[in-house]
Amino acid sequence: MSARHPIIAVTGSSGAGTTSVRATFERIFRREGIMAAYIEGDAFHRYDREGMRRATVEHDERGDQTFSHFGLEANLLKELEESFESYGRDGSGRTRLYAHSEAEAEQFDIPVGTFSDWMEFPGGTDLLFYEGLHGAVVTEDINIARHVDLRIGVVPVINLEWIQKIHRDKETRGYSTEAVTDTILRRMPDYVHYICPQFTQTDVNFQRVPTVDTSNPFIARWIPTPDESIVVIRFRDPRGIDFPYLLSMIPDSFMSRANSIVVPGPKMELAMQLILTPKILRLVEKARLAR
Repeated sequence: MSARHPIIAVTGSSGAGTTSVRATFERIFRREGIMAAYIEGDAFHRYDREGMRRATVEHDERGDQTFSHFGLEANLLKELEESFESYGRDGSGRTRLYAHSEAEAEQFDIPVGTFSDWMEFPGGTDLLFYEGLHGAVVTEDINIARHVDLRIGVVPVINLEWIQKIHRDKETRGYSTEAVTDTILRRMPDYVHYICPQFTQTDVNFQRVPTVDTSNPFIARWIPTPDESIVVIRFRDPRGIDFPYLLSMIPDSFMSRANSIVVPGPKMELAMQLILTPKILRLVEKARLAR
């Protein structure tokens, strides 16, 4: 953690909705005049798309059918931690871009499924914002969570997470349901060992829960809408959280536990704005005073 150069990390699985949450943060940053450096977690994958396919085949041939982007070997987590540490120290560091789609390939001027060159963060930023799989990971050799000043978890119930992933990968990345299902199965051990434990490190978790039947996510024709959902918001440390204020500002919300508030699905962004804006402003003000 760094008083002078704070870091915010939004962590969630593939299909969890972290990209939508990033958009909410970007709106807060624009409104409050905050300049952020950005890291997308995919930038620190070890392999491009073709390299990942080859590595997966090699692991399969050795009898390992659990090799996945969720695990340690497929990512440059030491390098990610170094970028976090460097930013916290003096606001420096590096990242790169990854083109998931034809639109991103055209935007970044690189082939689909490949990385751009490494780039240094711009100077004079107020904070670093990370969105991806490993923003709060802790292992024997890596402790990314310790560098982060505000850790946010985005954790839909798992059937909803799978529905969102299946629909996204089919519609925007051209994968078949069978291919996405194979990926989900392959990732399960790493999901258990490296993704889930991060949500004990996060300061605030946002968990969307559908109120419609999602019992078989692999045949679901539609993603449940916000109107068909509720959101459980859990605070790791509820001290200082003004729950009466939140309840008064968010219609139809209620407390489910002493550290949790439940809000209607359409009110998730409002809840994020109310909860996160003061936290972000405190980090930025503290940083400006420390410089």
